[in-house]
Amino acid sequence: MTKMRGHTAAFPYDPKLLFPVLLLTGIGIVMVYSASSALALERFGSDYYFVKKQAVFALIGIVMLVVCRHTPYKVFRSSIYLLLITAFLLLLAVQVSPMGHSVGGAKRWLKVCGLSFQPSEIARFAMIIYLAYSISKKQEKIKEFSIGFVPHVLVLCLFAGLIIIQPDFGSVMILCALTWIMLFVGGVRISHLASGLLAAAPFVFIFIMNAEYRLKRLVSFLDPWKYPSDEGYQIIHSLMAFGTGGIWGRGLGESCQKLFYLPEPHTDFIFSVIGEELGLWGVFLILGFYSIILWRGISISKNSKDLFGSFTAIGLTAAIGLQVSINMGVAVGLLPTKGLTLPFLSYGGTSLVINMACIGILMNIGASKPS
Repeated sequence: MTKMRGHTAAFPYDPKLLFPVLLLTGIGIVMVYSASSALALERFGSDYYFVKKQAVFALIGIVMLVVCRHTPYKVFRSSIYLLLITAFLLLLAVQVSPMGHSVGGAKRWLKVCGLSFQPSEIARFAMIIYLAYSISKKQEKIKEFSIGFVPHVLVLCLFAGLIIIQPDFGSVMILCALTWIMLFVGGVRISHLASGLLAAAPFVFIFIMNAEYRLKRLVSFLDPWKYPSDEGYQIIHSLMAFGTGGIWGRGLGESCQKLFYLPEPHTDFIFSVIGEELGLWGVFLILGFYSIILWRGISISKNSKDLFGSFTAIGLTAAIGLQVSINMGVAVGLLPTKGLTLPFLSYGGTSLVINMACIGILMNIGASKPS
């Protein structure tokens, strides 16, 4: 049987990526039902409302994984400008078209034929492909400020500007961190990256100070117990969930915090429900699966003989890793509250489908032979 870099020709899917992703997705479906059943029953009259949708998203995601696994990843390089234009137009449509859809005061979704999706997720993917293409193409002059730094930051500012007015500060932070990671790995001078951070600092400060709720959220992060009924409410109940879960957990379906105490228990704070119901062992299990995915993604990037494939792999891996780190950091009180989902686990169609597609692309890069 012929070997193909990490798996066999008879089974063309990298098991070190496939099995952790499928297990996380399966656990996610179970936990979405557990976390959302009471909420769904109250809002929609059916405790299966969210879990049925999540199951459909998971099936679509698996199809996308298979399609992307068998689509040569270099196809994305040749269509990079189409991807960028599409992502830009979708972000613009959120604000100027009647399809733009608001939830909880944030206008982040497009609603088409009854289906909602989040263009910022597509923009993140487009940014990864653009950076991988541009950095690999400009390797000989990557250390020049006008070539290796400026063009990439201009594209970042274009996307970040459209996302920040939604507003979605969390997605902007991920996009910025992702860009800096890829530029650093690509060989851009550290002095250029540092100067960019210093230049951005005043704008971030003004952005936070101009919105009272953002300032309160930052202050409450430092001591949430001083604000138990408003800005500190979410993190306090998240910490209570982990505390009552202990080592072994209260048992599947036995969470108390999901019963209208913890806001958005099936999306932003599903990790807290996992900690309460499955305990420390469940948390370690989830962390183990994510660690395998991130380790395998980095390994694929290191072993790729093609620069575009290598940078694409590290970008896709970093995007998943950043989202996991920020969501978990918020849940355990290490970061200020941000509305970000946990990949493969949280309820959310766009995030699940895009992340599944990214795993398929990683598999394709890992299986590709050097040209």
